[in-house]
Amino acid sequence: MTEKTVTPRAEAPLEPSRGRSVVREILESSTMVVVSAVIASLLIGGLLILLADEQVRETAGYFFSRPGDTVSAIFGTLASAYSAMFQGAVLNFNASSFAGVVKPFTQTLTMATPLIFAGLGLGIGFRAGLFNIGAQGQLLIGATVGGYVGFAWDLPYGLHLLVAVVGCAIGGALWGLIPGVLKARTGAHEVIVTIMLNYIALNLVAWLLTLNTFQREGSNNPISPIVAGTAQYPQLFGAQFPLHLGFLLAIASAFGVWWLMERSTLGFEFRAVGANPRASRAAGMSVSKAYIMVMVVSGALAGLAGSAQVLGTEKVLTTATAGSLGFDAITVALLGRSRPLGTVLAAILFGGLRAAGPTLQVQANLPVDIVLVIQALIVLFIAAPPLVRTMFRLPVPANEKEVAA
Repeated sequence: MTEKTVTPRAEAPLEPSRGRSVVREILESSTMVVVSAVIASLLIGGLLILLADEQVRETAGYFFSRPGDTVSAIFGTLASAYSAMFQGAVLNFNASSFAGVVKPFTQTLTMATPLIFAGLGLGIGFRAGLFNIGAQGQLLIGATVGGYVGFAWDLPYGLHLLVAVVGCAIGGALWGLIPGVLKARTGAHEVIVTIMLNYIALNLVAWLLTLNTFQREGSNNPISPIVAGTAQYPQLFGAQFPLHLGFLLAIASAFGVWWLMERSTLGFEFRAVGANPRASRAAGMSVSKAYIMVMVVSGALAGLAGSAQVLGTEKVLTTATAGSLGFDAITVALLGRSRPLGTVLAAILFGGLRAAGPTLQVQANLPVDIVLVIQALIVLFIAAPPLVRTMFRLPVPANEKEVAA
């Protein structure tokens, strides 16, 4: 009887555990870079808060003799500053009523509304390969058209608001059409054209506000009449809260942009042109048409951002209606990775920082410019992912390693 020789099986290489794989994917993701950038900005902002505080500087002078005083001052200052920011942007637990407690968060959402609109528009441009930085002018022209409809036309309730909102979108779309056509027909760079159009829009509105049609009766200041009540966004929770219907329209626009970019043929063309214009042209797509349509849609959304200002928050038109919203929207779009959900969350973050500024100044006795510095730091870190990955020791994605190699 012969014995069978049993050949041992080669053991299969052990696969890495699923848990480690998921953790690594999270650490390598661009979302983790964004979150880390925000954390780093808040930490450095905290350092600047300490440098700006008089008590911290005073106790630091005798740190080696009484270090406890310095440590106590540091913790007290940081606690006061971040508590003031939380109370100004999220919930104010020191308020005597429920309305007072939740009012800061409604203020945050109100300030985030125009940033959502404009950030969505710029995000579409970025994904299509166009660096549209003309949201400032598109917002202002949209607000001008919609504001004029609001205070000069007499229409029934409901219809008046609808026409004014559409007017804002049309105004922004027309202002976006100009760089779109120039880019498509002549190859003019959209960055240069949109920068120039921002200045043209500002000076055009300043001139319009000197005309009797746009100037408030009995006032020599460059300010328009108040928009009629029938053309104003209604308050969502009553007059005691600033949040208006424009916020819900902004959220609906985010869903619309998601559907446009992820589910529609036109959105596919936008993304294809942004990825490779030559290949898109070879596949039969009209790159020129895509450029024009991208700028029109982007401008329309920026015009809706103007509606949030002139029909919702301020209810008048001035040269300061746009503020710095058009430029802040660039940061919002970059922070949100040009995706609708990311843009909405980034806009709420920036809205919270803007809402927290006055509270930070009053309660913590700190300069409101600290908020602007934090915003600028976020931009800096978002623009330098390798720096963020190095600071937090985040792994480099495999595709980036291949490109570097």
